[in-house]
Amino acid sequence: MADYTLSITTDRPYEETVAAVREQLAEAGFGVLTEIDLRATLKAKLDVDVPPQVILGACRPQLAHQALQADPSIATLLPCNVVVRSVGETTTVVEAFDPAMMTSFVEEPSDALRAVSEDARARLLVALAAVGA
Repeated sequence: MADYTLSITTDRPYEETVAAVREQLAEAGFGVLTEIDLRATLKAKLDVDVPPQVILGACRPQLAHQALQADPSIATLLPCNVVVRSVGETTTVVEAFDPAMMTSFVEEPSDALRAVSEDARARLLVALAAVGA
């Protein structure tokens, strides 16, 4: 696991994991604003085959608004990217950008920005744990 991500590995098949991630993100108050099917995109653009992988752009509007109020440039880090990647027939990795990293990009992060990153991180950890259970 990279030090800038939150990650779990599950024995669920890819498609089942994608559905579970969507469900658990919704339970944590996140909506999925964007979806990038990396497998399809890389096949179409480069004619290469890669295992199934999707990037879900997850957003909790309340947290996004609070983050933007604290530092408008944080918009470059939104939405929270959550990746679901097949690593075998019945093994799937789920990784999310760790919202705590938001504060590492700001010279003097405000308490408000720290609170947003901690809230988002806690919500993502709960969602990932539920997917991995």
